[in-house]
This record gives sequence, C-alpha cells and structure tokens, in this order.
Amino acid sequence: MFLTRERTHFYKKVMIVAIPIMIQNGITNFVSMLDNIMVGRVGTDPMSAVAIVNQLVFVWNLCIFGGLSGIGIFTAQFAGKEDEEGIRYTFRMQIGLVAILLILGLLIFGIFDTRLIELYLHGDSGSGDPAMTLRFAKDYLFVMFFGFLPFGLSQVYSTTLRSKGETVVPMVASVVAVAVNLTGNYILIFGKFGAPALGVVGAALATVASRFVEMAILIVWTHTHKEKHPFIVGAYTSFRIPSQLLKNCIAKGFPLLVNESLWAAGMAALTQTYSRKGLDVVAATNINSTISNVGNVAFIAMGVSIGIILGHELGKGHFSTVRRDAERLSLFSVLICFLFGALLFLVSGPFPRIYNTSDEVRRIATGLIRISAVCMPIYAYVNAAYFTLRSGGRTGITFLFDSCFVWIASLPAAFLLVRFTDFDILKIFFLVQMVDLIKCFIGFIMVRKGIWIRDITKT
Repeated sequence: MFLTRERTHFYKKVMIVAIPIMIQNGITNFVSMLDNIMVGRVGTDPMSAVAIVNQLVFVWNLCIFGGLSGIGIFTAQFAGKEDEEGIRYTFRMQIGLVAILLILGLLIFGIFDTRLIELYLHGDSGSGDPAMTLRFAKDYLFVMFFGFLPFGLSQVYSTTLRSKGETVVPMVASVVAVAVNLTGNYILIFGKFGAPALGVVGAALATVASRFVEMAILIVWTHTHKEKHPFIVGAYTSFRIPSQLLKNCIAKGFPLLVNESLWAAGMAALTQTYSRKGLDVVAATNINSTISNVGNVAFIAMGVSIGIILGHELGKGHFSTVRRDAERLSLFSVLICFLFGALLFLVSGPFPRIYNTSDEVRRIATGLIRISAVCMPIYAYVNAAYFTLRSGGRTGITFLFDSCFVWIASLPAAFLLVRFTDFDILKIFFLVQMVDLIKCFIGFIMVRKGIWIRDITKT
C-alpha cells in the first residue's frame, strides 16, 4: 500500500504542525486581501500607494523574519532536546535583534521615505496619478511606523512557540488580530458607525491596532503558561547569553538575516523593474500578489513545518531517517500546491473585477494570477529545499541558493527583458518565473547530497 501505517503516522504529524500555520497564514492573507479590496474600492491611486508601501515594509518584515529564523534554527534543535535553558538564551537573542532592527527600520524609512516611494513612480502612468499616489503612500507609511514594535515582539514570541511545536496559540492570536484589522478597516476606511472616512490612513490605523492585539495575546498567554513553557521564567531578569552560543548564532543566523533582507529587497527591486511599464502594472501586480498570497499559504506553511520537523529530528540525532523524511515533505508540499494552484487559476478571471480600477489593470492582473497559479508547484519545491537546507544550519548555502539567485539570475533577467525587448509585462513575468526551474535543480542536488544533516547545538 502507498500509505503504510508508518507513513500515515508521519503525515499526521506533519499536518498537526502545518494545518495551524496554514490556517493562521490563510486567515491573515485572506483578511489582507479583503483590506486590499476595500482600499481598491476607493480608487487606483490609493491602492497603488498601499501596494508600494507594503512592498517597502515587506523588506523590513523579512529582515525580522530572517534574523529570528536564523536564531530559531537553534531554538528548534534545543526544543528537540527539551533544553529549556537553551531556548531561553535564543529568546533573549531574538529580543535584542528586534530592538536593533526596529531602530534601523525607523531611521531608514523616516529619512528616505519619499525617495523610496518615488522609485516606483515613473514611466507611462496609465490610469494612475503619481503625485496623488505619493501623497497617499507617505500618509500610509507614517501610521505604519507605530506598528513596527508590536510586529517585532509578536514575531519573537510566535517564532519561539512554533519552534517548540506550539502552533495553535500563534494561530489564535492571528485570528483575533485579523478580526480586529478587518473590522477596523471597514469602519475607518469608509467611515462607518459615525467614524470619519480616513481611506488609506484608516487602513493603516486598523493594521497597527491589530498588531498590538496580537502582541498582547501572545505575551499574556506565554507568561501565564510558564509550566508548559519554562523558558519564559527569568527570560527578562537577565540578558546573559553564553558567548559560544552567541557566536554560533551569529555565524549561522547572520547569513540568514542577510539572505532574507536581500531576498525581500530583490522582490522589491523586481516590482520596481516591472513598474517601468507604468502604474497600471503596479496596480495589477498588487492585485496578483494579494490573491496569490492567499494561495501561497500552502507552501509557506509546509516550509515552516519542514524547518520545525527536520530541526527536531536533527536535534534528537535521527540522522538515518531525516533524509527520507525531507524527500517525503518536499513531495507532499508540491502535491498540495498543485491543488492550490488549480484553485487560484479558477479565480483569476473574476477576482480582478472586484476592484474599482480600469479594464487594462484587470486584464494584466488576470494574466499575472494565471502565471502564478501555474508556477505554484515550482515555488513549493524551491521553498521546501530552502527550509530543508536551513534546518541543518546551512545558512551560508541558503544565502547563495536564495537571495543571491534573485540578484544574479531573476533580477537581471527582468531588467534585460524590460529594457531591451518589446515584450508585454505578461511575457516578461512568465519568463522571469521560469528562471526558478534552475533553482529547483540546484535545490534537488543539494538536498539529496545530505550536506544539511547535522546537529548544530553541539559546541
């Protein structure tokens, strides 16, 4: 039989970890989609403004994610050993890292906000007004500054709890937060129940409020369940961290921080390159990413699950079976994403018609969504390979595999196609996605070689 008792038990364990993460990310992205639609109902310029700012803030978010994930590799392996003291040390490192990135983020966005936004405002604007888009974007970004701190702290608690296998609580916190976000958006964007109609500012206020709610839930729950998570006891009474562990975390975590930062910057640069085709493309790209992010929860959740499950097995010393499990997880992720890709393709036509925008923006968006749907199994395998390599602390290799590939292959391909061909944005977008097939082949070779199979908590 294809599904033996052992395989059934294995996939059950995978889904116990993956489903709460999938639900959490799915609800978050679904509500983000509704938020985006609400702003999109106001008009093309507000929608483009929010899309540009979110692309920029996305870079900072990925810096947080990358830095915490680098430390989280150690947390997962400490959890496999049931070493609560080790988890406490990594928790402290995450708090310190968030503080540093918070200061840097506020300084960079505060000083260079206009110049960063204007990178996306050039070429044939189509149905958009660059001056109005800039004004909306600056208003939105200013309010979003206040959400940086709660976002960072929420990620610290969520990353630590997930690394220990506690995925339900972060999911519940996220569900409550998105409910607050959705309600706040409806009231503040359109001015319901006597509130003023604040447009993009209202959307930002609702987002910031939801982040404070999520942070409060995670902090209160963790500190009131000390018996289940002893790492939090004394976590703030001292910030002592063993020097050798700190050095190891920096050595393994810093490449991952740089990787996520450069990857996010590469994605922003790709969007900026596509924007040379006009603001219609910016708006269409926003519509595509909005619905695609809902579909992408499958391989994102599987990626996080792969990192947790393989990290636990490596921490326990199960080196003889972890390679087989990595192959199973990769295949499972790809199969799930065939289904999600098919669903995404089905909604590619009707979804853009929800927006209050031009027919040309809708046409481009439909094409982009269909391309993203077809490519979803490719994204799934690349993501699975990335998290597999990362689970064993091979962050230097993942740096080359992930962000370097974007800057060396994907971005130059997009730049050359935009500047030196007369291809429309759909042909360009498709060809750039096909470059990832090279990445699939590289990932397959590295995972099969087993260079990632090791216990990094031993010093």
